[in-house]
Amino acid sequence: MHNHSHGHGHSHAEHFDTHNCAFAIAVLLNVAFVIIEVVYGVLSGSLALLADAGHNLSDVLGLVMAWAASWLASRRATDRNTYGLKKTTILAALFNALFLIAAVGGITWEAIRRFSEPAEVAGLTVIVVAGIGVLINGITMLLFLRGQEGDLNIRGAFLHMAADTLVSVGVVVAGIIIMITGARWIDPVVSLLIAAVIFIGTWQLLKDSVNLAVDAVPKGINPDEVIAKLQALPGVESAHHLHIWALSTTENALTVHLVKPDPGSDDEVIEQANHMLNHEFNIQHVTIQWERAVTGCPNTAGC
Repeated sequence: MHNHSHGHGHSHAEHFDTHNCAFAIAVLLNVAFVIIEVVYGVLSGSLALLADAGHNLSDVLGLVMAWAASWLASRRATDRNTYGLKKTTILAALFNALFLIAAVGGITWEAIRRFSEPAEVAGLTVIVVAGIGVLINGITMLLFLRGQEGDLNIRGAFLHMAADTLVSVGVVVAGIIIMITGARWIDPVVSLLIAAVIFIGTWQLLKDSVNLAVDAVPKGINPDEVIAKLQALPGVESAHHLHIWALSTTENALTVHLVKPDPGSDDEVIEQANHMLNHEFNIQHVTIQWERAVTGCPNTAGC
Protein backbone atom coordinates (compact mmCIF):
# COMPACT_ATOMS: atom_id res chain seq x y z
CA MET A 1 0.00 0.00 0.00
CA HIS A 2 1.36 3.41 -0.99
CA ASN A 3 1.65 6.29 1.36
CA HIS A 4 1.55 9.95 0.19
CA SER A 5 3.50 12.55 2.13
CA HIS A 6 3.54 16.30 1.66
CA GLY A 7 5.90 18.97 2.87
CA HIS A 8 5.44 22.74 2.90
CA GLY A 9 8.30 24.31 4.77
CA HIS A 10 7.99 27.91 3.70
CA SER A 11 6.15 31.18 4.18
CA HIS A 12 3.92 32.49 1.39
CA ALA A 13 4.19 36.00 2.82
CA GLU A 14 7.95 35.95 2.27
CA HIS A 15 7.69 34.75 -1.33
CA PHE A 16 4.91 37.09 -2.36
CA ASP A 17 5.86 40.51 -1.17
CA THR A 18 3.63 42.52 -3.50
CA HIS A 19 6.06 45.46 -3.71
CA ASN A 20 3.00 47.73 -3.63
CA CYS A 21 4.92 50.95 -3.00
CA ALA A 22 7.57 50.19 -5.62
CA PHE A 23 4.98 49.32 -8.27
CA ALA A 24 2.85 52.39 -7.51
CA ILE A 25 5.79 54.80 -7.76
CA ALA A 26 7.10 53.08 -10.90
CA VAL A 27 3.75 53.25 -12.70
CA LEU A 28 3.14 56.91 -11.83
CA LEU A 29 6.64 57.99 -12.87
CA ASN A 30 6.52 56.10 -16.14
CA VAL A 31 3.04 57.31 -17.10
CA ALA A 32 4.19 60.89 -16.58
CA PHE A 33 7.31 60.26 -18.64
CA VAL A 34 5.36 58.65 -21.51
CA ILE A 35 3.21 61.79 -21.74
CA ILE A 36 6.30 64.00 -21.77
CA GLU A 37 7.99 61.91 -24.48
CA VAL A 38 4.92 61.83 -26.74
CA VAL A 39 4.35 65.58 -26.51
CA TYR A 40 7.96 66.56 -27.13
CA GLY A 41 8.55 63.75 -29.61
CA VAL A 42 5.77 65.16 -31.80
CA LEU A 43 6.92 68.76 -31.32
CA SER A 44 10.56 67.95 -32.07
CA GLY A 45 9.88 65.41 -34.82
CA SER A 46 12.03 62.81 -33.05
CA LEU A 47 11.29 59.18 -33.84
CA ALA A 48 13.76 58.18 -31.14
CA LEU A 49 11.62 59.90 -28.51
CA LEU A 50 8.37 58.47 -29.92
CA ALA A 51 9.92 55.02 -30.13
CA ASP A 52 11.06 55.23 -26.54
CA ALA A 53 7.60 56.50 -25.53
CA GLY A 54 6.03 53.42 -27.13
CA HIS A 55 8.50 51.22 -25.30
CA ASN A 56 7.80 52.98 -22.00
CA LEU A 57 4.06 52.60 -22.54
CA SER A 58 4.50 48.86 -22.93
CA ASP A 59 6.56 48.96 -19.74
CA VAL A 60 3.70 50.69 -17.92
CA LEU A 61 1.34 47.93 -19.07
CA GLY A 62 3.92 45.37 -18.05
CA LEU A 63 4.38 46.94 -14.64
CA VAL A 64 0.62 47.02 -14.05
CA MET A 65 0.36 43.38 -15.12
CA ALA A 66 3.29 42.34 -12.91
CA TRP A 67 1.78 44.28 -10.00
CA ALA A 68 -1.61 42.62 -10.46
CA ALA A 69 -0.03 39.17 -10.80
CA SER A 70 2.07 39.66 -7.68
CA TRP A 71 -1.07 40.62 -5.75
CA LEU A 72 -3.13 37.73 -7.15
CA ALA A 73 -0.37 35.28 -6.29
CA SER A 74 -0.65 36.25 -2.62
CA ARG A 75 -4.34 35.30 -2.47
CA ARG A 76 -5.34 32.21 -0.52
CA ALA A 77 -5.93 28.89 -2.24
CA THR A 78 -9.55 27.80 -2.68
CA ASP A 79 -11.37 24.53 -3.26
CA ARG A 80 -11.43 25.43 -6.95
CA ASN A 81 -7.91 26.89 -7.22
CA THR A 82 -6.00 24.54 -4.95
CA TYR A 83 -2.66 26.23 -5.68
CA GLY A 84 -4.17 29.68 -5.50
CA LEU A 85 -3.38 32.05 -8.38
CA LYS A 86 0.40 31.83 -8.21
CA LYS A 87 0.70 30.93 -11.90
CA THR A 88 -0.42 34.47 -12.82
CA THR A 89 3.12 35.69 -12.09
CA ILE A 90 4.43 33.38 -14.85
CA LEU A 91 1.73 34.54 -17.28
CA ALA A 92 2.54 38.18 -16.46
CA ALA A 93 6.23 37.63 -17.21
CA LEU A 94 5.31 35.90 -20.49
CA PHE A 95 2.90 38.63 -21.65
CA ASN A 96 5.42 41.26 -20.58
CA ALA A 97 8.01 39.70 -22.87
CA LEU A 98 5.53 39.40 -25.76
CA PHE A 99 4.53 43.07 -25.44
CA LEU A 100 8.16 44.09 -25.71
CA ILE A 101 8.79 41.88 -28.75
CA ALA A 102 5.80 43.52 -30.45
CA ALA A 103 7.19 46.96 -29.57
CA VAL A 104 10.52 45.99 -31.15
CA GLY A 105 8.74 45.15 -34.41
CA GLY A 106 6.92 48.49 -34.51
CA ILE A 107 10.03 50.52 -33.72
CA THR A 108 12.09 48.68 -36.35
CA TRP A 109 9.47 49.15 -39.07
CA GLU A 110 9.16 52.89 -38.47
CA ALA A 111 12.95 53.36 -38.22
CA ILE A 112 13.48 51.69 -41.61
CA ARG A 113 10.79 53.93 -43.12
CA ARG A 114 12.54 57.01 -41.71
CA PHE A 115 15.74 56.22 -43.64
CA SER A 116 13.90 56.93 -46.89
CA GLU A 117 11.85 59.79 -45.41
CA PRO A 118 14.11 61.60 -42.92
CA ALA A 119 12.54 64.27 -40.72
CA GLU A 120 13.85 67.35 -38.93
CA VAL A 121 14.76 66.63 -35.32
CA ALA A 122 15.16 69.17 -32.53
CA GLY A 123 18.36 67.92 -30.91
CA LEU A 124 18.16 70.03 -27.72
CA THR A 125 14.59 68.87 -26.99
CA VAL A 126 15.68 65.25 -27.47
CA ILE A 127 18.58 65.73 -25.05
CA VAL A 128 16.47 67.35 -22.31
CA VAL A 129 13.57 64.87 -22.49
CA ALA A 130 15.84 61.83 -22.69
CA GLY A 131 17.85 63.21 -19.76
CA ILE A 132 14.64 63.22 -17.71
CA GLY A 133 14.20 59.61 -18.83
CA VAL A 134 17.62 58.64 -17.49
CA LEU A 135 16.60 59.98 -14.07
CA ILE A 136 13.10 58.46 -14.00
CA ASN A 137 14.12 55.06 -15.37
CA GLY A 138 17.13 54.90 -13.08
CA ILE A 139 14.97 55.56 -10.00
CA THR A 140 12.40 52.99 -11.14
CA MET A 141 15.11 50.39 -11.78
CA LEU A 142 16.45 50.77 -8.24
CA LEU A 143 12.97 50.16 -6.82
CA PHE A 144 13.12 46.56 -8.08
CA LEU A 145 16.80 45.91 -7.42
CA ARG A 146 16.28 43.86 -4.25
CA GLY A 147 13.40 41.63 -5.33
CA GLN A 148 14.53 40.70 -8.84
CA GLU A 149 17.07 37.98 -8.02
CA GLY A 150 14.60 35.31 -6.95
CA ASP A 151 11.46 36.30 -8.86
CA LEU A 152 11.13 36.20 -12.66
CA ASN A 153 8.11 38.50 -12.48
CA ILE A 154 10.03 41.20 -10.59
CA ARG A 155 13.11 40.55 -12.74
CA GLY A 156 11.04 41.36 -15.81
CA ALA A 157 10.20 44.75 -14.33
CA PHE A 158 13.81 45.34 -13.29
CA LEU A 159 15.26 44.40 -16.69
CA HIS A 160 12.82 46.70 -18.48
CA MET A 161 13.80 49.62 -16.32
CA ALA A 162 17.52 48.86 -16.65
CA ALA A 163 17.19 48.68 -20.44
CA ASP A 164 15.18 51.91 -20.46
CA THR A 165 17.92 53.69 -18.54
CA LEU A 166 20.53 52.62 -21.09
CA VAL A 167 18.21 53.51 -23.97
CA SER A 168 17.62 57.00 -22.58
CA VAL A 169 21.38 57.49 -22.32
CA GLY A 170 21.61 56.47 -25.99
CA VAL A 171 18.94 58.98 -26.98
CA VAL A 172 20.84 61.73 -25.17
CA VAL A 173 23.95 60.81 -27.16
CA ALA A 174 21.90 60.84 -30.39
CA GLY A 175 20.56 64.31 -29.60
CA ILE A 176 24.08 65.63 -29.05
CA ILE A 177 25.31 64.14 -32.34
CA ILE A 178 22.31 65.58 -34.22
CA MET A 179 23.00 69.04 -32.77
CA ILE A 180 26.66 68.88 -33.77
CA THR A 181 26.37 67.27 -37.21
CA GLY A 182 22.77 67.93 -38.28
CA ALA A 183 22.66 64.35 -39.65
CA ARG A 184 19.01 63.24 -39.75
CA TRP A 185 19.87 59.57 -40.19
CA ILE A 186 21.16 59.45 -36.62
CA ASP A 187 17.57 59.39 -35.30
CA PRO A 188 16.45 56.14 -37.05
CA VAL A 189 19.82 54.53 -36.35
CA VAL A 190 19.37 55.17 -32.63
CA SER A 191 15.82 53.82 -32.91
CA LEU A 192 17.19 50.57 -34.36
CA LEU A 193 19.74 50.39 -31.56
CA ILE A 194 16.91 50.88 -29.05
CA ALA A 195 15.01 48.01 -30.69
CA ALA A 196 18.11 45.79 -30.51
CA VAL A 197 18.66 46.56 -26.80
CA ILE A 198 15.01 45.79 -26.02
CA PHE A 199 15.12 42.52 -27.98
CA ILE A 200 18.33 41.31 -26.35
CA GLY A 201 17.06 42.16 -22.88
CA THR A 202 13.72 40.51 -23.53
CA TRP A 203 14.81 37.27 -25.22
CA GLN A 204 15.97 35.49 -22.05
CA LEU A 205 12.88 36.66 -20.17
CA LEU A 206 10.73 35.23 -22.96
CA LYS A 207 12.56 31.88 -22.92
CA ASP A 208 12.39 31.57 -19.14
CA SER A 209 8.69 32.50 -18.93
CA VAL A 210 7.72 30.12 -21.75
CA ASN A 211 9.59 27.29 -20.02
CA LEU A 212 7.77 27.94 -16.75
CA ALA A 213 4.41 28.28 -18.53
CA VAL A 214 4.76 24.78 -20.05
CA ASP A 215 5.86 23.29 -16.71
CA ALA A 216 9.48 22.69 -17.69
CA VAL A 217 11.97 22.15 -14.89
CA PRO A 218 12.76 25.63 -13.52
CA LYS A 219 16.11 27.16 -14.42
CA GLY A 220 18.85 26.34 -11.95
CA ILE A 221 17.44 22.95 -10.91
CA ASN A 222 19.24 19.85 -12.21
CA PRO A 223 16.91 16.79 -12.07
CA ASP A 224 19.88 14.39 -12.00
CA GLU A 225 21.24 16.11 -8.90
CA VAL A 226 17.80 15.98 -7.26
CA ILE A 227 17.55 12.22 -7.98
CA ALA A 228 21.05 11.62 -6.57
CA LYS A 229 20.23 13.55 -3.37
CA LEU A 230 16.93 11.71 -2.90
CA GLN A 231 18.56 8.32 -3.40
CA ALA A 232 21.17 9.24 -0.81
CA LEU A 233 18.49 9.57 1.89
CA PRO A 234 18.62 6.90 4.64
CA GLY A 235 16.90 3.67 3.57
CA VAL A 236 16.03 4.87 0.06
CA GLU A 237 17.08 2.41 -2.63
CA SER A 238 15.93 4.31 -5.71
CA ALA A 239 13.83 7.20 -6.96
CA HIS A 240 11.63 7.48 -10.05
CA HIS A 241 8.55 9.20 -11.47
CA LEU A 242 10.21 12.53 -10.67
CA HIS A 243 8.41 15.68 -11.80
CA ILE A 244 9.54 19.24 -11.04
CA TRP A 245 7.67 22.38 -12.13
CA ALA A 246 7.06 25.99 -11.17
CA LEU A 247 3.94 27.02 -9.28
CA SER A 248 4.90 30.67 -9.72
CA THR A 249 7.96 32.77 -10.47
CA THR A 250 9.18 32.13 -6.91
CA GLU A 251 7.80 28.74 -5.83
CA ASN A 252 8.53 25.28 -7.20
CA ALA A 253 6.90 21.88 -6.70
CA LEU A 254 8.05 18.28 -6.90
CA THR A 255 6.47 14.83 -6.91
CA VAL A 256 8.48 11.62 -6.75
CA HIS A 257 8.25 7.89 -5.97
CA LEU A 258 10.88 6.66 -3.51
CA VAL A 259 11.60 2.96 -3.07
CA LYS A 260 12.18 2.34 0.64
CA PRO A 261 11.56 -1.30 1.72
CA ASP A 262 11.69 -0.59 5.46
CA PRO A 263 8.79 1.64 6.59
CA GLY A 264 10.66 2.60 9.72
CA SER A 265 11.85 6.23 9.98
CA ASP A 266 9.54 7.34 7.13
CA ASP A 267 8.65 10.57 8.92
CA GLU A 268 12.28 11.42 9.62
CA VAL A 269 13.27 10.81 6.00
CA ILE A 270 10.41 13.00 4.78
CA GLU A 271 11.59 15.80 7.05
CA GLN A 272 15.14 15.44 5.72
CA ALA A 273 13.89 15.41 2.12
CA ASN A 274 11.78 18.54 2.61
CA HIS A 275 14.65 20.43 4.21
CA MET A 276 17.15 19.35 1.55
CA LEU A 277 14.86 20.15 -1.41
CA ASN A 278 13.89 23.54 0.00
CA HIS A 279 17.37 24.74 0.91
CA GLU A 280 19.42 23.18 -1.90
CA PHE A 281 17.00 23.36 -4.84
CA ASN A 282 14.41 26.01 -3.88
CA ILE A 283 11.59 23.44 -4.05
CA GLN A 284 8.93 24.22 -1.46
CA HIS A 285 5.97 21.97 -2.32
CA VAL A 286 6.99 18.31 -2.05
CA THR A 287 4.86 15.19 -2.54
CA ILE A 288 6.55 11.82 -1.87
CA GLN A 289 4.99 8.44 -2.58
CA TRP A 290 6.61 5.48 -0.85
CA GLU A 291 7.10 2.16 -2.60
CA ARG A 292 8.22 -0.92 -0.71
CA ALA A 293 9.44 -2.72 -3.82
CA VAL A 294 10.78 -1.59 -7.18
CA THR A 295 7.99 -1.07 -9.73
CA GLY A 296 7.79 0.84 -13.00
CA CYS A 297 11.09 2.35 -14.12
CA PRO A 298 13.50 2.84 -11.22
CA ASN A 299 16.40 5.28 -11.35
CA THR A 300 14.79 7.42 -14.04
CA ALA A 301 13.33 10.87 -13.69
CA GLY A 302 10.43 11.46 -16.05
CA CYS A 303 8.78 8.05 -16.43
